[in-house]
Amino acid sequence: MSSNASTLVVDLRYDIPVAGLGTPVFYIIHSLAITCILSSLFSAVSVIFVSFRTKSAKTFFKSWSKCERFVVYLALCDGLFNMAHFMDHFHMAVVKDHVHPIELCEYYGFIVFMFISAQMLLVSLIAINAFVLMKFGKNLDLGKYDWKLLLLTFGFPFVECLIVTVVGKIGPTGAYCGVTGRIPTLFLTTVPVLIVITLNSVIYTLTWSKIRAETKRLEGTIGDKANSDRKSTQAAKTMSLFVLVFIIQWWAAAVNGIWGMIAENVPLAMFLLVTSFSNIGGILNGIVFLIMRRNKTRKTAPKPTVSKLKTGANEVK
Repeated sequence: MSSNASTLVVDLRYDIPVAGLGTPVFYIIHSLAITCILSSLFSAVSVIFVSFRTKSAKTFFKSWSKCERFVVYLALCDGLFNMAHFMDHFHMAVVKDHVHPIELCEYYGFIVFMFISAQMLLVSLIAINAFVLMKFGKNLDLGKYDWKLLLLTFGFPFVECLIVTVVGKIGPTGAYCGVTGRIPTLFLTTVPVLIVITLNSVIYTLTWSKIRAETKRLEGTIGDKANSDRKSTQAAKTMSLFVLVFIIQWWAAAVNGIWGMIAENVPLAMFLLVTSFSNIGGILNGIVFLIMRRNKTRKTAPKPTVSKLKTGANEVK
C-alpha cells in the first residue's frame, strides 16, 4: 500500500528520459554547456567589474551613457542566467539524472526563463531606441533611474515566469530545467524567439541603412550640429551591435524551434549548436563592451600636432 502511495506522488514532469544518459552524448551535452556557460559568466562578471571600476556607481544614472548602462544590464542578465544554468547542468552531470526535488528544478528553470525573457525585451528596446534615434533624432525616455526600462524588462518576465511556474509548466526537459511540454514550449519559447529575432533583424537592417546614409552625409562636415549628429550615429551603431550579437546568440534556437515544429526529432548537431550559441551571451556582449572602450579610447586620445616651426624647417630641407 505504501509503495502504491509513493508512486502516486511522483511528479509527471519527470516522465521524460534524461538526454543521452548511458552514452557519450550525455557528457558531450553537459561538458559543452558548462564550458560555454563558465566562459560567458567570466566575461559578464568582468564587464560589470571593469564598468564600475572605471566609472563611479554614484553617477550611474547621471553621467553614464545609455550604452554604458545597457551593457551593464545585459551583463547582469547573462550573469544570473549563467549562474542558474551552470548549477542546473552541473547538478545533472554529477547525479546523472534529472534535478531533484522538483522545487529545485523549478527554481533553476524560473531564473533561466526569466532572464532569457528579460534579455529579449531589453534588446528589443535597444533596437527600437537605435532606430528612433537614427530615423527621428530622438532618444526613448527610459524614465528617472531607468524605471520604465527596468519595470518592463524585469517586471513583466518575473510575473510571466511566476505564472508559468505556478501552473506547473517549468520542470525537467531532459537536458536542463526549463519550460516543459510541446505546446508550452512552442508558445513560450519558440514563437517569442522567432518573433524577436525576425523583428530585431528587420529593425537592425533599417537602422544600419540609415546609419550608412548618415555617415556619408556627415563626411567632411564641421560644426556643433555635425558633431552632435556624429555622436548620435555612434550611439546608434553601438546599440545595433547589441542587437547583432543577440541575433548571433539565438539564431540556432530559432532554427531549432522551426525544425521542431516541422519534424518530431531534431538532429543532435542542431541541439549542440543551440547549447553552444545560447550560452555564450556574456562573451558576445563582452566583445561589444571592448569595442565601446576602444572607440572611447580613440576619441580621448590626443591628436598629434605638428608645429609651424618644424614644418618650416622640413620645407627648407
